Amino acid sequence: MLKRSKFETTQTQIMHRAEELIGAASNRYRITVQVANRAKRRRYEDFDNIDDPMMKPVIRAIIEMSDELTQPEIIGE
Repeated sequence: MLKRSKFETTQTQIMHRAEELIGAASNRYRITVQVANRAKRRRYEDFDNIDDPMMKPVIRAIIEMSDELTQPEIIGE
């Protein structure tokens, strides 16, 4: 029996979230740029506040954007 690690499951979940984002977007290039810009912005905003060193800015951006897509009530305007 092969034992799956927690990180592999997380990678699978992130891939599914990224696919959902791309599927919901009208333009694949634009959503890719939006994810990159958010990751870049978060990287510099959270430079001093390192909550989870294993969570890369791009992964965090994908998770946040997919949450906003599936749960629009969490978006604060």
